[in-house]
Amino acid sequence: MTQKQRRIPWRKNDPFFQREQEKYERAVPSREFLQAFLEERGVLMTLEELCDALQVKDPNDVEALRRRLRAMERDGQLICNRRQGYGLVSKMDLITGRVIGHPEGYGFLIPDEGGDDLFISPRQMRSLLHGDRAVMRLAGIDQRGRREGALVEVLERNTLRVVGRFFQERGLGFVLPDNRRIHQDILIPPEYQNDAQPGQIVIAEIIEQPSKKSRPIGRVKEVLGDHMAPGMEVEIAIAGYDIPTEWPAAVLAETECFAPEVPESATRDRWDVRGLPLVTIDGVTARDFDDAVYCERRGQNWRLLVAIADVSHYVHPGAALDEEAQRRGNSVYFPDRVIPMLPEVLSNGLCSLNPRVDRLCMICDMTLNDEGRVLRSRFVEAVMRSHARLTYDAVAAMLVERNTPVREEYGELLPHLDNLYGLFRILLRAREARGTIDFETQETVIEYGADRKIERIVPTERNDAHRLIEECMIAANVAAARFLRRHRMPTLYRIHAGPSREKLERLRGFLGELGLRLGGGDEPTPKDYAQLLERVRERPDAHLVQTVLLRSLAQAVYSPAKEAHFGLAHEQYTHFTSPIRRYPDLLVHRAIRHVLRGGKPAGFFYTPVQMLSLGEHCSMTERRADEATRDAVEWLKCEFMLDKIGDVFEGTVSSVTAFGLFVELREFFVEGLVHVTALSNDYYHFDPVGHRLRGKNTGQTYRLGDTLQVRVIRVDLDDRKIDFELVAPPRAAPKRAPRPKSRKRRRS
Repeated sequence: MTQKQRRIPWRKNDPFFQREQEKYERAVPSREFLQAFLEERGVLMTLEELCDALQVKDPNDVEALRRRLRAMERDGQLICNRRQGYGLVSKMDLITGRVIGHPEGYGFLIPDEGGDDLFISPRQMRSLLHGDRAVMRLAGIDQRGRREGALVEVLERNTLRVVGRFFQERGLGFVLPDNRRIHQDILIPPEYQNDAQPGQIVIAEIIEQPSKKSRPIGRVKEVLGDHMAPGMEVEIAIAGYDIPTEWPAAVLAETECFAPEVPESATRDRWDVRGLPLVTIDGVTARDFDDAVYCERRGQNWRLLVAIADVSHYVHPGAALDEEAQRRGNSVYFPDRVIPMLPEVLSNGLCSLNPRVDRLCMICDMTLNDEGRVLRSRFVEAVMRSHARLTYDAVAAMLVERNTPVREEYGELLPHLDNLYGLFRILLRAREARGTIDFETQETVIEYGADRKIERIVPTERNDAHRLIEECMIAANVAAARFLRRHRMPTLYRIHAGPSREKLERLRGFLGELGLRLGGGDEPTPKDYAQLLERVRERPDAHLVQTVLLRSLAQAVYSPAKEAHFGLAHEQYTHFTSPIRRYPDLLVHRAIRHVLRGGKPAGFFYTPVQMLSLGEHCSMTERRADEATRDAVEWLKCEFMLDKIGDVFEGTVSSVTAFGLFVELREFFVEGLVHVTALSNDYYHFDPVGHRLRGKNTGQTYRLGDTLQVRVIRVDLDDRKIDFELVAPPRAAPKRAPRPKSRKRRRS
């Protein structure tokens, strides 16, 4: 076949041409078409060769195609070799993903396409920093049986600035990063130190990224303040994880266009449910209300309405508000403040389902039977008016404790709330029958005193009102996933993978030593996990078994892949119920609205490839928020323990490593390390399968879940570390202590 015969006029052959023409002033070949074309040709092609083959002749079209190819290269879909030939990463045995650094200098590549992580040696990490996106090739298997990667190309530098303490040695400055996953110090030449004083907390802007031969070089951009200043822990976390806090001018300009109330014109052609007694149920301190609920009995069935704030009506794709919301990914909740995903005029105003005011919403209208099965569901754009802002405690008092004064106060709402509680008990039985995994852990709240210092750390208690709302939200999320899958819409699902083969082998080895067995063979189901948890619930080592089961599961992520949610035991699941504070939920709302208005998948604003990128980004921002809040809380807990050095407390072994035992104090829920050298005079062998340390000569064993008496001997704010020493030998893990409990499930 001649070169001329192989030419393809792309406009006639690209199935996504119309979409590209609508999105861009100058249409270019779609990503899907370019990938399919390169796969069909089976060879790398230069820009010139692609232009010739696709009959792209206009210089402006050539430039547009070049930019498209560069964007696909940045996203890890293509790679450009030294001869400027573009090829598919998937066809070159290369792996694209996000780099996760480790304080010890090594790292891991988390593949975009899923699968096992790739180990990155300290030598390969010299050119990388935590959060970078890179293309790697499989270099082999290391001594521990891990797949090891070799760097091919850095796609995206994620670390552009670093927060940390500034130091000087012999005139040369450097910043010790506060983020322990950034393993390299940032060199600061004298001309870039900006009057920073040794010991101060600074933000350093990186002007030269690391390479095989040199460390990263930066300049002090801002001095945040002194090390122990009040509130510094949150400022460090915000700056260290690069969490956006300032609203761009374009965003503020867009928010000025919003009226304080919903105009009547916006309510036209919507289902009017302002007469239905929908209510919000949230915590006492909540300020933004995503969801409202209503339930009624219809013959032998139940009707459940879950109304969710219609953020997609106000935040449109491509607008400045949308770009900023996407950049943030989610709201971030620190102990003393919230960094919202949307400006307050929306998050606490127009989009918040405040009581007794009109609000636009998207309703999931479900009919369920007495077995808790959804018989039918639909989604409707509506206008509502919340009839009450209820708290979890008030609802629990009404429905569980049957408190007469509280029931009388909300007498008009009681029939619907009693219906809601009746349906909840049915959904709870269905949950148990389905085999959902319920891990029991303890959440805490930090309470401040004078000068913003921690006064105490107290446990929180979840009641049936919390679980009631959770079950309603899960039902709506499942309905949304089924709706979008039925209409074949590109969207983000909430994926929670089961245990990997390696983790499953370790888990079974550990359980075998305890005389326990996990059912399900090589592919255990959530019900197998749930049944094992039920069998050990009254055992003294129940907490130990639960912890090991929990650690065998992966972290949930956002992805367009049609995979199940293992923890919730649902074949399809997405996030629909919190568009004020989670960007994936906003994407789901847009997809539902697109279908409701007669749109087809091919005409949707987002392609499956874009959804893949958005899923990776939103998973990253979720991890970023978790790590930032954890760092801030760890700092606060270290500060809280400064005046307790020398004191003795009782604690539980929460983790076992080769270098020692992590112990959580029961009184304060604070974790510290008993280093292996602080144990009795013996050589200790680490057994990762049994989660224990065993003395070679004495046979003394320290195991996950053991109770220890420890003394606080050191608190290090810089490293957020607390060191303990052993006071008394371990006792077997006791039964659950009679303190308030919280049934907290893995983030769903």
